[in-house]
Amino acid sequence: MRPLVVVDSITRLPADARGAVVACGSHGGVFPAWVAASAGVAGVIFNDAGMGRHSAGIAGVAWLDGLDIPACAVDYRSARIGDGADTVASGIVTVANDAAARQGCLPGHSGEQVVRCMRSGEATDGDDDDDDEEPDAPARIPTIGEGRARIRNSGHRAVWAIDSVSLARSEDRRAILVTGSHGALLGGRADDGVLAADVFAAFFNDAGGGKDEAGFSRLPALEARGVAAATVSCHSARIGDGRSTYETGVLSRLNEVARRLELREGMGTREAVARLVGLG
Repeated sequence: MRPLVVVDSITRLPADARGAVVACGSHGGVFPAWVAASAGVAGVIFNDAGMGRHSAGIAGVAWLDGLDIPACAVDYRSARIGDGADTVASGIVTVANDAAARQGCLPGHSGEQVVRCMRSGEATDGDDDDDDEEPDAPARIPTIGEGRARIRNSGHRAVWAIDSVSLARSEDRRAILVTGSHGALLGGRADDGVLAADVFAAFFNDAGGGKDEAGFSRLPALEARGVAAATVSCHSARIGDGRSTYETGVLSRLNEVARRLELREGMGTREAVARLVGLG
């Protein structure tokens, strides 16, 4: 029986995740899938994040199939995004790749069912469960870069498009961050430490809102810190892609700080950023 690791974000995998089945609260995009593969997991369960534009919320599930790594995603309405424990306890699978299906994981199964299947299923790619032999999968995993790029503007305030909020830096103080990350607090904790930088404003993907409107839960937490924050509809921008949030994102929810700065639902992210930059 393979070990089970439950994490709220795939970026917080422990060092002993290699060879384990991972149930996480992350969306099922390509970068989270790459993190899982690079860690040598035996299988992984994501949140489908409303699937969204170009099905970005589940793109990593298919990508992992090319590496013969079992992967599933649970319905964003069944489990809170950003909450690995809820993925297991309440998740209902919407997508399973072929590698997962061979281990008995199918759409409609519960998070608990697919965890059991992956933990007890046959090892893939000719690998057995001998802990003394390292699987060779990581050597064939392609490199996938996660983006952090400056958005050019006429103001003095820095604007960064980042694919993951984990790419925020301490030097981003008073900057505007346009992220590809979901707008949920990890595990529902306001002190989750995901965005510690004292930024001026931040934009996220709403991941469809989902169960208990978890996809919006970071907004009031940032409001309490005086940070203007908004989400864009998952159908308007690809989750996991900061550039897409900026280029095509349409605001779906705002906190009161953002409202006071005259941002509004239905406004494009480009327009919203231009408004914030114009404030100086």
